[in-house]
Amino acid sequence: MHQTLRPCFGKTGGVWVMLRVPPLAELAEAEVTYPEVGATASELPAGYRHVVRRAELGHGDDVFERCGQAVLSWQLHRGAGLRVHPSHPVAQPDAVVAVVFGVGAIGVVAPCRVIYVVREENRRGFAYGTLAGHPESGEESFVVSRQADGSVVLEVTAFSRPANPLSRFGDPVIRRIQDWVTNRYVTATRRVALAAERPPR
Repeated sequence: MHQTLRPCFGKTGGVWVMLRVPPLAELAEAEVTYPEVGATASELPAGYRHVVRRAELGHGDDVFERCGQAVLSWQLHRGAGLRVHPSHPVAQPDAVVAVVFGVGAIGVVAPCRVIYVVREENRRGFAYGTLAGHPESGEESFVVSRQADGSVVLEVTAFSRPANPLSRFGDPVIRRIQDWVTNRYVTATRRVALAAERPPR
């Protein structure tokens, strides 16, 4: 059974404690908190902090398939040390998820809605956008791609800005956390790639 995320200092504060089953039905009714929906798939909008991270993972079809599945099944997030409470075990359009960064019972919750899913011959991944209660406002995508030379690449693309006064006050810290988590995404996906490339014993 999933644990819930109930606000400790109110939904705009971004600080939550884990008490009961997540109110995913409530998140399903929420609207995203930014107007540029889907912009991670095209030109990133002005007025936000932009993050574009591209990292080579390895080579071969097995690496591509395994890493793509890791992204779509939230394994990327869990491997980065985040707690994930999704409405669906595999990312799909309009699915909602509460991602928690924290220690023990106290943490920062990031409620999001999946905006689009990528399932192409040489690309796998998804993007999600922020919902009310998220300390930031914006969108982030995670896409694994297979290049012409057989190399496999992870691309993390995001635009965000503080969603409320408390977030603006703590923005320098939040940015450092974002950078740290992005690095963890890369590390987690490279572990999956390494396991795929390792020959069977």
